[in-house]
Amino acid sequence: MLIRTNVTNIGDPFIVLENNVFYMYATDFDVQGFKVRKSTNLKDWEEIGTCLDLSDSWAYKDFWAPEVIKNEGKFYMHYTARRKKDSSLRMGVAIADNPAGPFKDVYNGPFIDYNYASIDGHVFIDDDGKHYFYYSRDCSENINYKGEHISEICVTLLNNDLTEVVSEPIILFGPDRPYDSIVFENEKWNEGPFVMKKGGVYYLTYSANFFGSRDYCICLAKANNPLGPFEKCDNVNPILKCKELGEDFAGPGHNMFFKDQNGNLKMACHIQTDEYHPSGNRKAIILDAKIADGTIKFEF
Repeated sequence: MLIRTNVTNIGDPFIVLENNVFYMYATDFDVQGFKVRKSTNLKDWEEIGTCLDLSDSWAYKDFWAPEVIKNEGKFYMHYTARRKKDSSLRMGVAIADNPAGPFKDVYNGPFIDYNYASIDGHVFIDDDGKHYFYYSRDCSENINYKGEHISEICVTLLNNDLTEVVSEPIILFGPDRPYDSIVFENEKWNEGPFVMKKGGVYYLTYSANFFGSRDYCICLAKANNPLGPFEKCDNVNPILKCKELGEDFAGPGHNMFFKDQNGNLKMACHIQTDEYHPSGNRKAIILDAKIADGTIKFEF
């Protein structure tokens, strides 16, 4: 079932279930930091305030892609923002006692810095308790031998409280397929990683192409190890893409997966609010999802 929520003018929705209440975080454009919304039915969301205030912090704009995970009784938010001192994109981490916040920034600065722009952090905790952190090396500061600006998916390891990097990063892949390397102003993107595991297989979804277009889409790669190598699933990719003009389903992207109160797998992502004028104004949708036949399928 497809749920079109009442949440618009956002990007990158992320949902957490706690005590039978859903909490949504997203990229907003009218706050220096991040808001939180809550719902009990997944369709109607109530804005309950700013959960992380970064108005007087190390960052000054482009507060993007917050992800929240519960770990050892605390809620950890990893997020992207643009650093004041050099206007470069970096990722921070903040902690709260409950999903509504308030979250407190741990470092008042980036928690990870490999001396290049990085965005879209995602935490995956494996069955053996190891903590993996996937992210995108951003195209703003990443130029290949052809002179193209490209965003690439990377992975590194985190400590137990999810606040420190404990390994060197590995580049998993970048835009190299016709379906995931459409050029916009000399830039190409693979971003927004999310990882699930089933039957010993690691399913990594990612978003590709320009976010403010109909061509933004969700693709899939798989591996037998969380550090890769990951192989793109060319036979099914993109696993979610735009429909025909007029069907109100343009530019689906930056997805995440969660389970509802009954344990049913759901997927949240954004689509264009106005498909005739693609932009940063997007709305949150939710779909039923399942892993089957070696891929991820959605039910409309």
